[in-house]
Amino acid sequence: MITVENLTKSFSGRTGAVVALDGVTLEVAAGTVCGVVGPSGSGKSTLARCVALLERPDSGAIRVDGTDLVSLGGSALRAARRQIGVVPQGDSLLRQRTAAGNVALPLESAGVPGPQRRTRVGELLDLVGLTDKAGSYPDQLSGGQRQRIAVARALAANPSVLLADEPTSALDPETTGSVLTVLDRARAELGVTVLVVTHDMGVVRRICDDVAVLDHGRVIEHGKVLDLVADAGSRTSGSLLPSVDQNPEAESKYDRVADVVLVGFAAVGALLPEAASRFGVELGLLGGGLTRLGETPVARFRVGLTGERSDSALEWISEAGAAVQRKPKGPQGVAA
Repeated sequence: MITVENLTKSFSGRTGAVVALDGVTLEVAAGTVCGVVGPSGSGKSTLARCVALLERPDSGAIRVDGTDLVSLGGSALRAARRQIGVVPQGDSLLRQRTAAGNVALPLESAGVPGPQRRTRVGELLDLVGLTDKAGSYPDQLSGGQRQRIAVARALAANPSVLLADEPTSALDPETTGSVLTVLDRARAELGVTVLVVTHDMGVVRRICDDVAVLDHGRVIEHGKVLDLVADAGSRTSGSLLPSVDQNPEAESKYDRVADVVLVGFAAVGALLPEAASRFGVELGLLGGGLTRLGETPVARFRVGLTGERSDSALEWISEAGAAVQRKPKGPQGVAA
């Protein structure tokens, strides 16, 4: 588990102090993947570097599995750092070493005997799907393959936490998918807690359980992805769910108009038709669409309802677990 409490960090700039982190507090449960997102300059990378103690915060606490890293020094800090694997931004492999040699580097530094080292390297190359590239040098690998080797190297010392800073930056969609699969396997098969710093909400869509949104050094939104997408006003919802185009002419034909977020196979497939049948209303889809968050289907639809029991149908849909936001009717009979 990662716990960050009231973390602050400033740097000296030409015009004075620049606040990178301003009272950041968040918690990442053990064995989950949390995405840290936000615009450039929001403090994402500084947060990751502070959690790894590559940067010392000005104040606040950083606890990994209950141990406050900020209070440690010397050998205790070095031991704690071994519990945190770091995948740095950009290409970080040593060019004079093979893929296997890069993965083995942390084990060599820790004095792990040769037989055990070779076994561990083989396990990690298998995890990232690059056993056949063990003897290849970085310049013989694609960008995505180099990044997967970097993930394997970060996992070499059996860390409990993995920090990945922009792990899919500058990669094409197919290659991005292979890197995210590796991070997800690290969580699922090794039980590692993963903190992913990214500007790409597609990363959140693919593998994240939780998300923390930073802006100007502050956490403005934090929680489970599936909970946040149900909040129509959240940034996460706006970034991850299908957009809904305005169609005043079509909306004016219905008694009630609402935006509905449906989560899960059963809800997406059956909830709206059942509501229409149960309450005897006409229900039409006015916009929106279907996406997938991890393995969970999620839909956002703008629906129009006509019939005496339209309000009851919307109440039933809400009680069944969907998020329902009614659109008030303006003076011209369109959603305000």
